[in-house]
Amino acid sequence: MTPQLRILLATAIVPLAICQAPVALAQQTKVTPLMAQPLPGFSGPEKEGSVALVEFPPGASSAAHRHNAHVFVYVLEGSIIMQVKGGQQVTLKAGDTFYENPDDIHVVSKNVSTTEPAKILTFFVKDKGAPATVPAN
Repeated sequence: MTPQLRILLATAIVPLAICQAPVALAQQTKVTPLMAQPLPGFSGPEKEGSVALVEFPPGASSAAHRHNAHVFVYVLEGSIIMQVKGGQQVTLKAGDTFYENPDDIHVVSKNVSTTEPAKILTFFVKDKGAPATVPAN
């Protein structure tokens, strides 16, 4: 192979590889915190409210987890299957809501579609500074 051909192939392959990297990385669920605000007036540890956008790529699901928070979910786009331990599995579509209490273990959260993304808006009431999500024990 000539040096010119190697350079030509490299200039064709490298940009293609760089453009494909975000596609591979995008297959994970993306959580974007939007705000957090202290909530004075609660007894016990100081509380805060936080809002996050959660984006599920096609077919994506999350491992069992908990939030140690009151969680209010609003489906913005697509369809999601949700289930907490001991509860019924529910399929939610855009405009539907879901609630998790601090003791719930979230065993299923999955994008129904294998071709379209799904987005949910979440609102947490939790101890100030505590992580929004932790692995289920």
